[in-house]
Amino acid sequence: MKRILSVVVAVLGGLLFAQISEAKLNVVATTPDLASMAQAIGGDRIAVTCIGKPAEDPHYIQAKPGYIVALNRADVLVLVGLELEIGWLPALLDQTRNSKIRLGASGYVDASVGISPLELPTEPVTRMMGDVHPYGNPHYLLDPERGKTAARNIAAGLKRAAPAEAAAFDEGLAKVLTQIDAALADAQKLLTPFRGAKIVTYHRSFPYFADRYGLEVVNTIEPKPGIPPSPAHVTAVSDQIKQAGVKVILQEQWHERRTSDLIAKRTGAQVVVVPVQTGGDPATKDYPATIKLIAEKVAVALK
Repeated sequence: MKRILSVVVAVLGGLLFAQISEAKLNVVATTPDLASMAQAIGGDRIAVTCIGKPAEDPHYIQAKPGYIVALNRADVLVLVGLELEIGWLPALLDQTRNSKIRLGASGYVDASVGISPLELPTEPVTRMMGDVHPYGNPHYLLDPERGKTAARNIAAGLKRAAPAEAAAFDEGLAKVLTQIDAALADAQKLLTPFRGAKIVTYHRSFPYFADRYGLEVVNTIEPKPGIPPSPAHVTAVSDQIKQAGVKVILQEQWHERRTSDLIAKRTGAQVVVVPVQTGGDPATKDYPATIKLIAEKVAVALK
């Protein structure tokens, strides 16, 4: 009898150990780019849930009960930071009971840590300025070099949550950084011939992109971030496009095209809608592929 009990205990113990060893780290990311990076770094040691959809404006994600469930189960939360998610993430976190992913906890990963932000306000931010972010422009992931900083922050967060897997996460990070470097080299090769080219954008999503590749954003269709354009502003932007010889109006997938198309018709500029987040196009299977595809689309339009 004792022998049978010993066998049963050993079997049950083995099953329990197997379950524990197979348990994956639960990671919640706010945007597809961050989810892509986290999955590539963590591999089969993590399970990633992404809140934002590829063609969804990350400023205005609609909170859903399922997000609260995912956050309650999370070991790690990865966010863009610089208050990109300020309009919806704090409300979700307030409804969770998960101390592991609160601000300041080891599972709270702000991917913007160490990022040098552009467009830091020089005066107090008010609603009259539109959706201006007090800590700088949060769209830094359109610059691959800053994307590498985000990847390092993600890897550090995963290692805090699962120290025993640190070596595997470091290996995953090294692969991701190599892939980003390759995508950046390809993008620079595509866009170097157009350094100094002037572009117009819909929203202020592209300062980091323009800065990295030597382009100049001369105006935005939104007169202020998040503020719809007036007829007078549309006329002013159209006149500026003609005077400056702008060839490209660059915008994200989630903005309406009616205004951009109207300006293009008046000026002869080309509207280029780019998948600014991973998964926004079949060719953007991961963050490095997204970097390259955006550069390809802009380069073709600038020729």
